[in-house]
Amino acid sequence: MKRKIYEKLLEWKQSKVSNPLMVLGVRQCGKTYILDKFCKNEFKSYKYVNLLEDSAIVELYNSSLTSDEKYTRLKVLLNFDLDEEDSVLFIDEIQESEKLISELKYFSEKHGEVKIVCAGSLLGVKLKRSHFSFPVGKVKFLHMTPMDFEEFLLAMGEESLLNMIKECFSKNKQMTESLHEKAMNLYRVYLVTGGMPASVKNMVDNENDYFNYDSTILKDIVESYFNDMDKYVTSDSEALKIQRIYESLPTQLANTSHKFQFSKIANDARSREYVSPLDWLEASNMVQTSFCVKTPEIPLKAFVDLDTFKLYLSDVGILNSLLGISTKDILTDNISSYKGVIVENYVANQLASNGNVLYYWVNSNQSEIDFLIYNDDGIIPVEVKASDNTQSKSLKNYMRQYHPRYALRVSSKDFGYNPETKIKSIPLYAVFLIS
Repeated sequence: MKRKIYEKLLEWKQSKVSNPLMVLGVRQCGKTYILDKFCKNEFKSYKYVNLLEDSAIVELYNSSLTSDEKYTRLKVLLNFDLDEEDSVLFIDEIQESEKLISELKYFSEKHGEVKIVCAGSLLGVKLKRSHFSFPVGKVKFLHMTPMDFEEFLLAMGEESLLNMIKECFSKNKQMTESLHEKAMNLYRVYLVTGGMPASVKNMVDNENDYFNYDSTILKDIVESYFNDMDKYVTSDSEALKIQRIYESLPTQLANTSHKFQFSKIANDARSREYVSPLDWLEASNMVQTSFCVKTPEIPLKAFVDLDTFKLYLSDVGILNSLLGISTKDILTDNISSYKGVIVENYVANQLASNGNVLYYWVNSNQSEIDFLIYNDDGIIPVEVKASDNTQSKSLKNYMRQYHPRYALRVSSKDFGYNPETKIKSIPLYAVFLIS
């Protein structure tokens, strides 16, 4: 399956500065698959090592040998010449060796011609919670998310439809009614599978027979998240709190307070007790944080209310799996009033996949704009509607008060633009184009 991060991997290979590359992302989003494919396709010589399976390398880097001695012995252990031209070493599960992570600085400074790529389960948690010397400035980071809707369409063999969506987005013209409906139907299928590669592959392998899709795949992925947790938590108490936060998110997203509330986790929950578990979830990339901005001015980050935020699940398919909504009800749009929450989580995932930091706006009168993006046109409000009912008092208030160059309204409606209101209509299946 094609992943857009591949282009960034190529840029890294072709760059003059050859710092080791580290790919971060939620577990099972496809890091190992795409790095393996990249190494096989783009290099003459390739060596893969998994530190969960190769304790000898971990022991080597825990030793008191000098960096030069470790490097020489690493080549012997691998039976691989790292110095050979057009070669690459892929270290998977690198979080198993803090000392090897620290040694990436040595690779960068002493063997800059050597190409090394790294990934690992919950690597973000490991990096954030460890106290070892991290090689700041000596490692190139790339962040990987689950497959966005564009990658999903490619996996489904819908490249022609994808090209039509891009053309209509750029030229601001409508799709035909039949193509619009086809794209909306595929969008609903994506709500079922989400962007986890194993989930999407199962749909493809079943030749898009939606009712033979294996819904247990996403349940197993969530279970695997918590099975991994024991390696990176400080206590059983913290593990329980992490799980409580995660399982509360479907309810959190539906509350009317426009923010995450610790009281929704448990009646006696206190924020100070949940700061560390919340930090764990963010570092693991299992959730995506949207920051509340009361004053939408440049730079948005400077006007964030640190006590007010939202948490979205990193994958809309996992959200629907946790909710236990049947495939049939999702595909027939029979989700009742909760549909708005699902759609908002979907949009958050698509915006985050495109590199957008998530922000939203709330004022004292409880008017709310679902998302704010910052681009060459300034700060642009993005309103999300789950259906074709696009009336919104909040957006009118925002436009009147802050006068953005235009606004984006995401809904089930086709493309369009109203020059009087300066509102551009974006169908739900085209959110991946917003950057």
